[in-house]
Amino acid sequence: MATESLFPLMDIPEVDLWDFIFEGKRTFPDHQVVFVDAKTSRQYTFQEVKNTAIAFGKALRSKWNWGKGDVVGFYSSNCVDTPALTFGALWAGGIVSPANPAASVKELAFQLKDSGAKALITQLSTFKITLEAAKLAGISQDRILLMGDEKRAGITHAQDLIASARKSPPLQRPVCANTDLCFLVYSSGTTGLPKAVMLTHRNIVSNTMMTDVGSPETEPKDVLIAVLPLYHIYGLALLIVHSIHIGAKVVVMPAFEPQAFLGAIEKYKVTLAHLVPPIILLLAKSPLVDNHDLSSLKSIASAAAPLTLDLIEAVWKRLKIPIKQAWGMSETSPAITTQLVSDWQTTMGSVGKILPNQSLRFVSEAGDILPPGQDGEIWVKGPNVFPGYLNNPEATANCMTEDGFMKTGDIGHITRDGHVYITDRLKELIKYKGFQVAPAELEGVLVGHDQVADACVLGVWNADQATEVPRAYVVKSPAAKNIEDAVLEQEIVSWVSSKVAGHKKLRGGVHFVDEIPKSAAGKILRRILRDKIKAEEESSRVKSKL
Repeated sequence: MATESLFPLMDIPEVDLWDFIFEGKRTFPDHQVVFVDAKTSRQYTFQEVKNTAIAFGKALRSKWNWGKGDVVGFYSSNCVDTPALTFGALWAGGIVSPANPAASVKELAFQLKDSGAKALITQLSTFKITLEAAKLAGISQDRILLMGDEKRAGITHAQDLIASARKSPPLQRPVCANTDLCFLVYSSGTTGLPKAVMLTHRNIVSNTMMTDVGSPETEPKDVLIAVLPLYHIYGLALLIVHSIHIGAKVVVMPAFEPQAFLGAIEKYKVTLAHLVPPIILLLAKSPLVDNHDLSSLKSIASAAAPLTLDLIEAVWKRLKIPIKQAWGMSETSPAITTQLVSDWQTTMGSVGKILPNQSLRFVSEAGDILPPGQDGEIWVKGPNVFPGYLNNPEATANCMTEDGFMKTGDIGHITRDGHVYITDRLKELIKYKGFQVAPAELEGVLVGHDQVADACVLGVWNADQATEVPRAYVVKSPAAKNIEDAVLEQEIVSWVSSKVAGHKKLRGGVHFVDEIPKSAAGKILRRILRDKIKAEEESSRVKSKL
């Protein structure tokens, strides 16, 4: 038994992503501007993206004999050239594998080897690491291409490759949408080595159509801002694929910087923003916001990490901008549920309804399927669910059921009218004397305190009570910098106790830290924080013995 989407079933065409985007019917003209560089204003129209993509694809085939299934890696901060070159690799029958531009040489080399990449696209600012990683992965320097505005003698730029290409061999691109891969995206690796998520053309086409249903407010006249990393599935699917499918303009920022971000919204009259909670926190609390006109923003969509009710309400109170939530993951291309903008106030805290053509199960620890209203691990099935992890059949088997459901590892429930609520990650739940405590819930309470800029909650072992207890790691707000730690700790502990059930109290206390480590998508990197704290405690013990 499963809970089906309340939306009508969609007929998903058997086409690859290139044909879906560039050869189908459109409601906007070829000269529509679809990507613009936030800093330089260099831009691409829809036709220019298509022409550049085809030219690049032909160059790959002519110069490198690029074939079906060949993998090209991207290692770069956000760049206005990324979409055209991405689609060019797909036009030539290839697979695109974007990497985190913050990855180390070793981490990048691992991804290049694991994915089997034959070439790599980067920018001059990241070329040094790219070259070192490519050497470790067995990729020669002549297979490294630059993109962006900066060039350097001796390093081939993508435009140079296009200019020097001979007539390419005939294109044979009968892609099988159901089985041929489109993207290889890598998981965040918060619990170990990253896993390569295989996404087919059908996965991405399906999810793009699902996003149409979940985000009817997005229109060709809209202006979006790409501050999310384009290597991440959230940015890749929403700000490269879905945006050009709709014909909306995307303002591309190389990275998040508060002043530049707020300035770009004001300059380009951004109407819609796909964001993550750390950026929404800035909109709620930063004094910089008062210096910019953000009145063009008609709504914000948040995903990739839990968003608290306090933040939603704070942004609405300050800016009168509604925030809708969505939920998904790399393995689902990514969207599973999306909240309609029209529902944002009446179902605040929900991640929305199940998108079309998908089914969910809510499963207890004992393996029983739970009815509406009861929390369980969420399993999902649909045409957007990935076929598995590359080179990792064991991990694939561990997350898939025999009847095709994927175990998401997220805990939540569904209401009788179809709204899904996420409680926490299965592996992150704290067990206090048998009671389950969700860190995300406590973190949501904490960031609602005026003296708290950011927070993370971890379970720590209490030997006296023989149980885990919740401990908060808090970044002080600027206004709290001069308050003594002991005084503020007591205030926060008491404040949280007044707002939660007894078993959820911060019995592990409050520790103050300079920052909460997070991924580019805004997810708290709990393992990194645990390791850092463990190292500091060990160092402290050593010093105390001296």
